[in-house]
Amino acid sequence: MTTDMEKIVLDHGSGGKAYFRLISDLLVPSFDNPILARLDDSAVLDVGKNRLAFSTDTYVVDPIFFPGGNIGDLAVNGTVNDLAMSGAVPRYLSLGLILEEGFPTDDLEKILRTMKNAAAKADVLIVTGDTKVVPRKAADKIYINTSGIGIIPDGLNISGHNARCGDKIIISGTIAEHGIIILIQREKIEFESEITSDTAPLNSMVQRIIQASDGIHALRDPTRGGVGTTLNEIAIQSNIGIDIYEESIPVKEEVAAVCRLLGIDPLYVANEGRLIAFVSPDHVEKVLDAIRRCEHGKDAAIIGEVTSGHAGKVRMKTRIGGLRIVDMLTGEQLPRIC
Repeated sequence: MTTDMEKIVLDHGSGGKAYFRLISDLLVPSFDNPILARLDDSAVLDVGKNRLAFSTDTYVVDPIFFPGGNIGDLAVNGTVNDLAMSGAVPRYLSLGLILEEGFPTDDLEKILRTMKNAAAKADVLIVTGDTKVVPRKAADKIYINTSGIGIIPDGLNISGHNARCGDKIIISGTIAEHGIIILIQREKIEFESEITSDTAPLNSMVQRIIQASDGIHALRDPTRGGVGTTLNEIAIQSNIGIDIYEESIPVKEEVAAVCRLLGIDPLYVANEGRLIAFVSPDHVEKVLDAIRRCEHGKDAAIIGEVTSGHAGKVRMKTRIGGLRIVDMLTGEQLPRIC
């Protein structure tokens, strides 16, 4: 295990290239085993005759309340979605709270009510947990950890390692809403818009598309680092090339306007209620139709395909007909996004 990192910086939490290096160069070698090394959104465990998905995530978003949600439903939906990306049916969650001394109990009650409602919507139970209180200034209001267990149906093998040449790539809706509304709220930017976070559970969508097709090879929810970084991760995992088309990527005009104003590429902005699906070309229309029939899938679109060339890299055909490399997010675009 070797690394040239001298200290941890905020960029290591961005979900981009520095984060990927932290995981691959330091964390994975520290606990080297084949389950961890797959680097999917959840670990796949063989327990008796059952295959289980197991995932954990910690939420430190700032601000904790934002249009479209709060840290509570973000924590439930995030872990539910990580389980669903392996095709699992999420069943049970744990809840870990780290509370700063002086945190208002009214705010805590509001967050817990939101978590209860989010769990009910996702059809999961919060069955265990832990609570710690730390002194003032030892944390920032509240941090939440959620871990989850789901059951993977027999015969299903969905992984970031399984993308294949010819696969079509679907995004389930418009991108970048969550990251942009967090940025607007955090920086108190005066901007008249109706942008809200896209945070939502995706497990029912995943089950619908699995029922519609057996041609789904990989699923991923593009959270920190956005669509651009997520596609790079899968290109590396599967050792394939990816071509995407700028004009096909759905972005709401008000989100695009904020991105232009601030010089931000929406490809690298976090999403909390979207999935990317790699689908066999002869099944893509069935899957696209199934997604569009879901509550959060009406803006789904085919944004690219898998190629045999430029393995491990992502290229984008621009609106003006050029090609550019889409790398992982580099630099500290917006820390503490989830």
